[in-house]
Amino acid sequence: MRELSVDQISAAVSQLCIQANRQLPADVRAGLWAALEAEDSLTVRDVLEQLLENCAVAERDGMALCQDTGMAVVFCELGQEVHITGGALEEAIQAGVRRGYREGYLRPSVVADPLQRVNTGDNTPAIIHYAVIPGDSLALTVAPKGFGSENGSALKMLTPGDGWEGVQQFVIETVARVGASACPPLVVGVGLGGTSEKAVWLAKKALLRELTAANPDPQYAAREAELLQALNALGIGPAGWGGHTTALAVHIEPFPTHIAGLPVAVNLSCHALRHASVTL
Repeated sequence: MRELSVDQISAAVSQLCIQANRQLPADVRAGLWAALEAEDSLTVRDVLEQLLENCAVAERDGMALCQDTGMAVVFCELGQEVHITGGALEEAIQAGVRRGYREGYLRPSVVADPLQRVNTGDNTPAIIHYAVIPGDSLALTVAPKGFGSENGSALKMLTPGDGWEGVQQFVIETVARVGASACPPLVVGVGLGGTSEKAVWLAKKALLRELTAANPDPQYAAREAELLQALNALGIGPAGWGGHTTALAVHIEPFPTHIAGLPVAVNLSCHALRHASVTL
């Protein structure tokens, strides 16, 4: 049995909040550079160059990549041989978010009630997804989710007869409907199967995969490539200015489902696909 204190956990979450909001992961930066190199429109090239310059300035000067510093989404994988000491894991994570957003001068964007709309002032509560795994480590990922892209999320309960064609049509229609409002070029997470809430969770988790990492199942890898080609053919492009790259990647995460159902969910990320991870 390995012990981890709540102070260690809070400090780690705090740093992840700051890192995720200031430093775009290397694979996402590489994706933006690849889009720039493939683009021949001078206007679209200028947009991509500004996005890359923004990333460089944010990291160099310790500033947020975007004024929307998101609602903190935390993926917590707790080893079953870990014992948390000094308090509760849930509160340790929330305290880390609270501290990170305060010390990082990150905008608090969370309201305490969906209808009353009073800001909590510290960006809590965070959304926390727990998983218990073998071993004696604690893996934490903080993924701040801005609502320019989150508002483009969608769920549809297809029937088995709709098949892949129905899934493909729904994903394309979702991206076309959202258009430039989600700040493309996008990363598109697709959750397929399970129940309604499982599909939505899968779609969000799919965004955390390495940008160029295809699904290990060749069937789904081919469908990701097919969808990416179809989405880029929409011509929405960076910031809605057209060009070759509406999406940087499409990631599909499937899960077993009921004989009578075919749930599909789409979760979009803007070009600033922010996330940071650590294993304690």
